[in-house]
Amino acid sequence: MKKIAWVEEFKTFIMRGNVLDMAVGVIIGSAFTAIVTSIVENLLTPIIALIMGSTDFSGIKVGPFGVGAVINAIITFLITAFVVFWIVKVVNKIMPKKEEEPPAPAGPTTEELLTEIRDLLKEQQGKEPQEKELP
Repeated sequence: MKKIAWVEEFKTFIMRGNVLDMAVGVIIGSAFTAIVTSIVENLLTPIIALIMGSTDFSGIKVGPFGVGAVINAIITFLITAFVVFWIVKVVNKIMPKKEEEPPAPAGPTTEELLTEIRDLLKEQQGKEPQEKELP
């Protein structure tokens, strides 16, 4: 059976590590979205409704513009961002921290390297290197 060239190319594309990692990320992101949505809708929104009396501003209109729907979207966004912030903060506290590698030792400066090259060239020519200050 003759293989079609693009089938092999597609198989190579789909099996790349970054495509699989991205697919896992999307799936986990969807599950995480369900958790955040549940916290917002079932915990925080009722608390806000107790304090403010209502969390639905969709009835607010200015002429033909549904300003209330925009206000609802902004409030939902802010509450969701707040929940995600605290989840990330807690997870970062729970997760073990990676040990940072010590910084690499500083190498010679450009001037030091140029001075060394100059001295080596003079030694090859049989001359004694003379110390000169670089401008």
